[in-house]
Amino acid sequence: MQSPNTEGTPLLQVRSVSKSFPGVKALNNVSLELRAGEVLGVCGENGAGKSTLMKILTGIYEPDPGGEVLLDGKPSTVTNPHEAQAAGLAIIHQEFQLVPDQTVAQNIYMGREPRRFLGQVIDDRRQERDARALLRSLKIDIDPARRIRDLTVAQQQMVEIAKALSFDARILIMDEPTAALTDSEIETLFRLIRDFVSPSTGVIYISHRMPEIREITDRVSVIRDGTYVGTVTTAETEISQIIAMMVGRKISTDVRPPERVTGEPVLEVEGLNTRHLLRDISFTLHRGEILGFAGLMGAGRTEVARAVVGADPTTSGSIRINGRPVTIRTPADAVALGVGYLSEDRKRYGLLLDQSVRANIGLSSLRRFSSGLGFVRERGITAEAEKQVKALRIKTPSVHQLARNLSGGNQQKAIIGKWLTRDCDVLIVDEPTRGIDVGAKDEIYTLLHELVRQGKSVIVISSELPEVLRLADRVAVMCEGRITGTLDRNEVTQERIMELATLFRTETMGAAS
Repeated sequence: MQSPNTEGTPLLQVRSVSKSFPGVKALNNVSLELRAGEVLGVCGENGAGKSTLMKILTGIYEPDPGGEVLLDGKPSTVTNPHEAQAAGLAIIHQEFQLVPDQTVAQNIYMGREPRRFLGQVIDDRRQERDARALLRSLKIDIDPARRIRDLTVAQQQMVEIAKALSFDARILIMDEPTAALTDSEIETLFRLIRDFVSPSTGVIYISHRMPEIREITDRVSVIRDGTYVGTVTTAETEISQIIAMMVGRKISTDVRPPERVTGEPVLEVEGLNTRHLLRDISFTLHRGEILGFAGLMGAGRTEVARAVVGADPTTSGSIRINGRPVTIRTPADAVALGVGYLSEDRKRYGLLLDQSVRANIGLSSLRRFSSGLGFVRERGITAEAEKQVKALRIKTPSVHQLARNLSGGNQQKAIIGKWLTRDCDVLIVDEPTRGIDVGAKDEIYTLLHELVRQGKSVIVISSELPEVLRLADRVAVMCEGRITGTLDRNEVTQERIMELATLFRTETMGAAS
């Protein structure tokens, strides 16, 4: 990164800002500053208050009385997102703010469409032309005429980035912008950030991914439990120190799983095929084992999980549970057989956002809490929900809080609590810590290890190779819909995983040349 401008008035100053919600104080006298010409990282555990602070800066939330926000040394008058944009602040939210049935161009220029005939008609041709020029200038290869619902998650994220950069922004706020991006797309994002930063602009970059913080930021400000901890210069600070500031304790990031004695097979999949991607998928999961699935985006890892639990139809293949052949046509069949699935898309498939934490945790176990007459034992569900909230350290005012009001990491914990309540023998966890900070990750890793110690069996699908190495006893590697190899703990390395993850692509390229 270029050296930030340390002289003159900061672009943005936050002084002793607080924010309270019913039952919780999200921010308590938080202060930080963004200098011109820098990328400022903002780190903290889920629920630390990072997103709340950003929503205050962009006018979504109003801060408590006292404290102040300064833009170019002057008190901010921003009270809503439109005023924030006019003041030169643009934000890329962690959750997409796109309209699925509209085109890329329509989403980019929503609310500020070019018009003709005295402003009475939207000029669709010009809008698409402008969007095409913007995307081309950013080197983003997406057709502006495509509808958002037809794009991949990664492509939608790139549209969000293009939309934010289409404003004449001086301060760009990015909240977990790389959660759905591949390594090459992350490099594209970093190039966009470096091109954006200038002596008159700056970026606030929120991320839980420590390697990204190391690579792209100049300084890092840390918030813990709604309180400002401190700011350090990235190049002069060890990642372990930043993590310690975030969580208030030391977190080990290079731990391998303990050696375990696994039992008999509990899940056996043989010759599984689907119409569009999976080819001859075969693997075995043993009792008391964590089996990792690794591979590049699009390799078919999630598709394997969905096929096994009956969410996607298969064309052939067999599944045995505890040695007995079974037929799984729907996720309900899988649950009845003791197989739980935690989707990578927690908001769409994992939670009822408008229901309470209590309702979500009890959702998969209603029969357990029902009487013979069909009545639900409310006290039993409440007691179990409170038990899971305590065990998983879910940050919520009570079990009656709506799931949509939790931070992303705490939503993920609530889903895990749901399956722990169901007491499944096999748990398939797809991207278990996506969007979750290092402290919460450590807790979930410990939890998964404890589950297999108790005799449960876990399949972990993850895009983060360090996560796979830390959790898995064995790792099945996929490429283009096939398992290209399975590695034992004594032979698995990041290099070996990547070799198998690119096996077919390498062979294809070699044949083409």
